[in-house]
Amino acid sequence: MKLFLFFSGILLMALSCQKEQNFGNLTVDSSLPNHDSILVLSKYPELKLYNSEVVESKTRTAYIVQTASYSDGFRKGTFLFNDYKCKAQYLNDTLTIKLNNNNGYFGNGILIKVFNNQFYIRNIDPKTLKKEEKFIKSEVCSQKLILNSHKFATNDSIYGFIDYKCNIDSLVDKHFKGYFKTIIQ
Repeated sequence: MKLFLFFSGILLMALSCQKEQNFGNLTVDSSLPNHDSILVLSKYPELKLYNSEVVESKTRTAYIVQTASYSDGFRKGTFLFNDYKCKAQYLNDTLTIKLNNNNGYFGNGILIKVFNNQFYIRNIDPKTLKKEEKFIKSEVCSQKLILNSHKFATNDSIYGFIDYKCNIDSLVDKHFKGYFKTIIQ
């Protein structure tokens, strides 16, 4: 009986972990580098989110608009953010893409992990300080990730599109949509 309860507990923990990480299938579009929105990114300088920041790219790496809507029963509001940057790293057959606007005091954005033609997305906690990595739980409503390739290597250019909707704490709806490009580190 104890053995049954032990294995039942492990099975329940495994199922609850899978719920938190909703896996999506990666879509590949090799023509993405020629998309108008990607080409426009190359015409603008990279954002500088705080004065002492060292800018790593000469051109803009992301144009993503996040709409966050909240309702607490009495008040409703919407916030728009469009000051995101993209960084990507390839390690152990996993591509990690950060679309974030960390300015040294707080961060806001998402972390995408891509492997075996699948991906999952985690929401970065807005209370994240510089060099910290904290995440908040969310319920995924829909998610779509398009990349220009399904094979990755360090120093390759990567181009992408993200359309991600989720609920956070049943009070906040988040819609994160746009294009990005960067060099894989």
